[in-house]
Amino acid sequence: MPYKEKEIEKLFYSIGEVATMFEVNTSLIRFWEKEFDVLKPKKNKKGNRLFTKEDLENLKMIYSLVKEEGYTLDGAKKVMKESKNEINKRLSLRTKLTSIRNELIKLKEQL
Repeated sequence: MPYKEKEIEKLFYSIGEVATMFEVNTSLIRFWEKEFDVLKPKKNKKGNRLFTKEDLENLKMIYSLVKEEGYTLDGAKKVMKESKNEINKRLSLRTKLTSIRNELIKLKEQL
């Protein structure tokens, strides 16, 4: 079996790399960073933006909504907020159900 090198995944991507991935100008990435509060790239001592995989996922969603589906910036923000609210609702429901389950287990043990 031939040796295959594992593809190295980076922890951080520069704004230039991100702009190349999405085939947009770096200025658009900086603009989206100001418009969408989900984009929070880290900055090094020089002030260069360092994007994580989470940032890239958020950028994919923004790009898809704005560039491919034709949403306005306000529309895209609303969709992303609703998506985030839906995820939070699911997590909240899961927490409540887990709590109920634990109470039922305690009751069963007492019987």
